[in-house]
Amino acid sequence: MPFTKIVDLSIPLTSDTIVYPGDPEPDISQAASIEIDGYNVSKLIIGSHTGTHVDAPYHINPTGHRIDESPLEQFIGEGVLIDVTHKAPESGISFKDVETYLPLLHAGKIALFHTGWSQHLGTKHYYNHPYITKEVVEAFLKRGIRTFFIDALNIDPPDGSSFAAHDAITKANGIIGENFTNFAEIDFDKPLIIALPLKLTGLDGSPVRAIAAKTK
Repeated sequence: MPFTKIVDLSIPLTSDTIVYPGDPEPDISQAASIEIDGYNVSKLIIGSHTGTHVDAPYHINPTGHRIDESPLEQFIGEGVLIDVTHKAPESGISFKDVETYLPLLHAGKIALFHTGWSQHLGTKHYYNHPYITKEVVEAFLKRGIRTFFIDALNIDPPDGSSFAAHDAITKANGIIGENFTNFAEIDFDKPLIIALPLKLTGLDGSPVRAIAAKTK
């Protein structure tokens, strides 16, 4: 399948990458070098939700799919870009904000919530993101959507007061993706979204290298 444009949707993964409060801090270092060992090898200490990542249902739902059990089809599909860049910090994305997109939503598509918050990556303001409300999640689930990506740290309120969106999606064995970026560069229709996780046996999530591709 020829691609005419590819947009990188992943944030840089370094030892300084912002993580959700309480998550393991990333630590990336050199384990072997060409000068000493004849080859380069790096040591990665990261959490399963470091950087641009996907949440398996098991992240919240104890009986949900683990990341290696989740169908790969849930990580590949046509994206529907939902512009909510007008939302204020720490405000909920409401049904009114998304209702014009409902006719575009069908099973197999991937919802991309474009808050614009990735522009604040590396600053304290990144923690004050908008979030997806339960009413929006439920409306999307009814239309067959099972994959929800956002260009912010978390789909739920930044103060940790609720995990309602996580709960609703994971109960449906849906997939959540957070810390995405560059949604503004998706300036073409029907983007093919690919965000494949590592095959981490029995785990609750995985970092991804995500793209949006324009096909002929």
